[in-house]
Amino acid sequence: MSSQNKLKITWVKSAIGYKKNQKATIAALGLRKLGQVVLHDDTPQVRGMVFAVRHLVTCEQVPSQGQSK
Repeated sequence: MSSQNKLKITWVKSAIGYKKNQKATIAALGLRKLGQVVLHDDTPQVRGMVFAVRHLVTCEQVPSQGQSK
């Protein structure tokens, strides 16, 4: 398993009225319904996607399940 942290991304605001590229970013993050939560590895690519739609999502860092305590 990866020892990387994860990002918990929650879709909190509708993408209606925003540009198509922002709607595509929401879809690329795996979000389909408002209020949905997804987990992704904490990578620069995912952080960039979250930054592009930061007004539509909330994001928090969570430790990965594989880390020993």
